[in-house]
Amino acid sequence: MEAVPLLVAVLALSLANGANDNVKGVATLIGAGRLSRRAGLLYGTAATCLGSVVAIGLASGLLARFSGKGLVPAELTAMPLFALCVGIAAAITVLLATRLGLPISTTHALVGALTGIGLASGTLQAGALAGAFVAPLLLSPVAAMALAAAIYPLLRRARLVAGVSHETCVCVNAQQAVAIGAAGGTAVGSPALRVVVASAEACAGYRGTVAGVTAQRLLDGAHFLTAGAVSFARGVNDTPKIAALLLLLPLLGGATPAMLAVGAAMAGGGLLLGRRVAKTMSHEITAMNDGQAFTANLTTASLVLLASYGGLPVSTTHVSCGALFGIGAARGGARWKMIGRIVGAWGLTLPLAAVLAAGLWMALER
Repeated sequence: MEAVPLLVAVLALSLANGANDNVKGVATLIGAGRLSRRAGLLYGTAATCLGSVVAIGLASGLLARFSGKGLVPAELTAMPLFALCVGIAAAITVLLATRLGLPISTTHALVGALTGIGLASGTLQAGALAGAFVAPLLLSPVAAMALAAAIYPLLRRARLVAGVSHETCVCVNAQQAVAIGAAGGTAVGSPALRVVVASAEACAGYRGTVAGVTAQRLLDGAHFLTAGAVSFARGVNDTPKIAALLLLLPLLGGATPAMLAVGAAMAGGGLLLGRRVAKTMSHEITAMNDGQAFTANLTTASLVLLASYGGLPVSTTHVSCGALFGIGAARGGARWKMIGRIVGAWGLTLPLAAVLAAGLWMALER
């Protein structure tokens, strides 16, 4: 009887995860004006799907860890009700944040739900929670912010040494002069020219060559590659965390079908519901040019792939947002009010998911 509700809950969580997370690799491409929001979501979703497929062979450590083993007794994790409560609580938490346009961590929501049931059942292993889960989640955004803030000046210095400079944009627009008479009639005058010199962030690109290749073309290629790498890394890192909840359903036939089902639902969520979070991450944390966007993506992809390989449950959200925070701080353009809202949502994610999961467990376990 619990198989169908569990499958629905996990697919809902996967949908919410895609809606909140698929844009996080390509937000810099959208923010730097290289892709439209729709094209960015398509690219990010495709790369995430590829990561979901590759996760089948690479992420067995995360699959085992997010089954709940180590946090609560094995006999508890073997109960379908346990996975059902975790899935529902995490799904509600992530969907609520997505509705508000706030990028939060599905990983944090899962950890919160696991913790809530552990507390409600009196079986939580606090030592495992602090060492294996909370420490990587808390340290990852700090590491990303520090790394991005450190790398950006170095890359900027390397650009200057290589003789690559910003191009300046000058836009000349012809505007019709329209006059409205007292009787309500209109008269169209001759076109007037308007000259606009763009800011550095809106500038057309970089001028110069590196190893015989134009600097802008080289940077564009690296930017698209790292954006895809972040989305790919997210698919590798997040898919097994959610698929772990489906391992109790023998009808799926094991880990591979579970991860494929989760990956498909993540893709649907990103394409259907990802616009609000895309707007927040692309435009409301900090303005960015191509070089700054590339630095943020390089930082995020490196840290998330390293964590996935080591089986560490870092949050792609925390890492990618931390990198953007670091870029904004390094260039003096961070929008701290929005950053404060995002960090506040992070602080509420774990306790909200814990309360929801504990309440569901106590209501349904009787």
